[in-house]
Amino acid sequence: MPLITLTSDIGKQDYLSAAVKGVLMKMDPSFQLVDVTHELHPFNDSQAAYVIRNTIKQFPAGTFHIILVNLFQYPPEHMLLVKHRDQYLCLADNGLITMILEETPEQVVALPLDKSYHRNTLYCTEVMGRAIAAVATGKTLPQLGDASVSIQVRNPLRPLTTGNSIEGQIIFIDHFENVIVNITRDDFEAQRKGRRFKIAFKRDEVIDKLSETYADVPEGEKLALFNSAGYLEIAVNKGNAAGLFGLQGFSEKNISQYTQSRLFYQTIRVFFE
Repeated sequence: MPLITLTSDIGKQDYLSAAVKGVLMKMDPSFQLVDVTHELHPFNDSQAAYVIRNTIKQFPAGTFHIILVNLFQYPPEHMLLVKHRDQYLCLADNGLITMILEETPEQVVALPLDKSYHRNTLYCTEVMGRAIAAVATGKTLPQLGDASVSIQVRNPLRPLTTGNSIEGQIIFIDHFENVIVNITRDDFEAQRKGRRFKIAFKRDEVIDKLSETYADVPEGEKLALFNSAGYLEIAVNKGNAAGLFGLQGFSEKNISQYTQSRLFYQTIRVFFE
């Protein structure tokens, strides 16, 4: 009974997210399907990488992760089946895999798409599902696809560091409008070196200490902490930080003069002294 997670940017406004499950269950009713989310922002690969990276870490070895994100960034000739640290990932060859893993996959094959079929989301799901069923019966990755494939590579969004500062981007805004920044605790401590710090955003908002929980400050007060995934989070106790401070999630899509002006609202800086 393969355990399969489902992550996508297709939303829940229509039939598609349910139809994806139907395709898989029709193929093998013993599949155990777990929704991660279908509400990722379209074309925001940094957000998707953050969510998926920190999901797969918590699942048992041998879990399969179907990722229907930005499927058609390029004309699809194949899907990828990846094995990395005892997790399997099925996704498009669009560079997202290296953003998720932050390194080169241990093992990857290209799953061919039949050119006689309409290459839509449900057909891509079917190809992934067949590969999962085959692995579950003992097939190896090289038996299922082309192991010589040269995959698309994209680098994850990294913070900018100097000797006295780190500049990070907002990569996710959660249900409570807490703001998640691409600065990890390891990044922070490596630059901090025991020094005092100020976390700055907008023109005059500053936080100079870290909290362990939201309740460490009075209601309505801002705070900074490292969340359960180890990333810097800006929050307001029983408030919504993104809305109150006008903060926005970073997106690499169509960087232009307009979006460059928005970077002011998407950037968090940490200064050490």
